[in-house]
Formats: sequence, structure tokens, C-alpha cells
Amino acid sequence: MKIDIREVKSKADRRLFIKLPARIHADHSNWVPPIYMDDRQYFNPAKNKSFKYCDAILFLAIRDGKVDGRIMGIINHRYNELHNENHARFSFMECWNAPEVANALLEAVRQWAGKKGMDKLVGPLGFSDKDPQGFLVYGFDAPMVIATNCNFPYMVDLVQENGFSKKVDLVVYKVDIPDEIPELYRNIYQRFMERNNVTIEEPTRKKHLKSLIRPVLSLLNDTFTEVYGFDQMEGKEMDEFAARYIPILDPKFVKVVKNSKLEVVGFIIGMPDVSKGIVKARGRLFPFGIFQIIRAGKKTKQLNLLLGAIREDFRGIGLDAALAVKIIETATRSRMEYIDSHLELEDNTKVRSEMERFGGKVYKRYRIFEKDIRAES
Repeated sequence: MKIDIREVKSKADRRLFIKLPARIHADHSNWVPPIYMDDRQYFNPAKNKSFKYCDAILFLAIRDGKVDGRIMGIINHRYNELHNENHARFSFMECWNAPEVANALLEAVRQWAGKKGMDKLVGPLGFSDKDPQGFLVYGFDAPMVIATNCNFPYMVDLVQENGFSKKVDLVVYKVDIPDEIPELYRNIYQRFMERNNVTIEEPTRKKHLKSLIRPVLSLLNDTFTEVYGFDQMEGKEMDEFAARYIPILDPKFVKVVKNSKLEVVGFIIGMPDVSKGIVKARGRLFPFGIFQIIRAGKKTKQLNLLLGAIREDFRGIGLDAALAVKIIETATRSRMEYIDSHLELEDNTKVRSEMERFGGKVYKRYRIFEKDIRAES
């Protein structure tokens, strides 16, 4: 049966695009719906500032009058210019196990990217590394956490059969929270605090979080320039990021280190896993979903790490140990039992060795794929 690829231009089609995953994953026990209010803003060019420096397009695959698949194409000009690349991205790809649908979706993005002079297609990768990235290739039995993809194994086969190969892997560690912080880390933390004129801020109110967002994300801009897929955020984008996450963050899992000049030199942001609450709320914050999400955060035994960074001149002197001690202390008081490290690039040996020193084990692996499209354009 013929597959029609339709560009999303209307509000109605955008709604179909956003709602499709719920149909595909209806019987997928580990899938967590998005927060739909966020999705409506994310995919709306009038609401998402990323559209101002990126070319982007949404496609639906229609068969027999029904939506059978979706995909987003992105060209991040800011990133391409910084890295001297001509790469396009595909993201938010969803379909059933139908090679003909997957091929039609990927071909639509390939043609679109080729006409714009791109020579490579990579993905899944959104506007930046702060969006869900990579297809899950290992750890399919583990529940999904926020800001990550959740896909069936067949999605990996579908893209590989289309000629895509591995670009880079990202791993996720599961770390059991120790009953007591290792003495080595406690000693490093104490020496760091004694030898450096710093303070560690531990917010207790969301109002405090709002004042920290821009300084924290500015540090991320300064320190993540070499991280694959990272794209710097401007002021408005920082505000959008804050609006997206502050409603579901617990302030006590945010630790910020400042030097004597009150400059942010390091931070870590964790969040109690609220996946079960989002499932119960069916992705809706209002009128009552937000309470289900907050309740889930209070009951969970899992702490998800979201972001962290250390200024270059404060690396290797114990600040990482100080952040680890503070976040584990709070997690222990909150009766957490384990930590999800979030996505770490497979070649980030420094962070990986820290996770493994705490006994962490890789329990998920995500893969970003690539395909040369020059010969096909």
C-alpha cells in the first residue's frame, strides 16, 4: 500500500505528530509519555528559539489514511559553523516495525538535507545534546527516564538496513548509593574545602533555582564546547530550559559551587525519578498531573543525574569529589537507593572511571548513527 510523506504545516498535523508515540508504545511497559505541554512548545517554531538558528522540518508517514510514522529533520547552522561540518540530523523518529515506512521517512529527510547542501545525516539527535539522543541498543528491560529515548529493538535494525552505521555511543550507569560515603571521598572533600575559598550553595526553594539557572548554564557553555552534539545556549534558550525543568525539579538535589568572587565554578543537578508520576498523569501537568509527578518524586528510590560541569581551573583539585559527597548525602537523607548517571559519551573516561570507582555498572547504551548522503543527493 502506498505511503505518503506529508510535511507538517498545520496545527492539526503537529498534534498528530506529537500524539503518535502514545499509539506506537501503547503496550510498551517501559515507555514514558512526554510532558505534552513541553512538546507543544518544542515543536512550535513560534515558541522554540532553536528554530531561529536551525532549519527544521517535520514529516508524517500516511498509509491508508492513518499516521504510521513520524520524523524530524534538523540542520543546526550554529553547530555546523563551529565544527566546520555540513551535517543534517534526524530526530524524534517513530514508526512500527515497517521497513517501508522507516525508509520513506529517512529518505524524506535525506532529500530535504541534500537540497540544502548537507553531506551527512546523523541521528537520532535533536537541536542539541540536551534533547533525547541516540537509539537504545542495550538495556531494553530498564525503565525509561526523562530526556532520553525509549525505542523497540527493531528501530536499530531499521536504520542499519537503511545504510546507517555507528557514529558514537553513549552509556548510562546505575550506581548503588553507599550506606556511607567512602573515606577517600570524604577526605578529598574536606581537603578541597579547607584549601579553597569556596561555598557550596544548596537551594531549598524553586525561587532560588531561578536565580541560578543562567550562571549555571553559562558555565555549561564554557566547559562543554568539545562535547559531541553540544550547542551553546543563549539567554532566551536558558529561560526556556528553566521553564521546562524547574516545575519538576526538587531544589535540594541542585548543588552549586561558587568561588570568592561568587562566580559559579561547578555544579550538579539531580532529579528524583518521576517517570511513574508522568505515566499516571499521562503526560499532562494540569489540572492534577503535577501533583502525581511530585508524589512520584517523593516515593522513588532512584535519583537521575541531569547536568553537571566544573570550570577548567577547578578541575583535578577535588571539586568533583565535593559535589559527589553533597549529592550522595542528600540522596541518602531522602532514602534513595541508586543513581542513574544519564548519558555519558563512551570516550569520556574521566566521568566513567568515577562512576566505576563507586561501583557503577553500565545498564543502558544508546547509539547515534550516521550516513554519507553525498552520493545520493
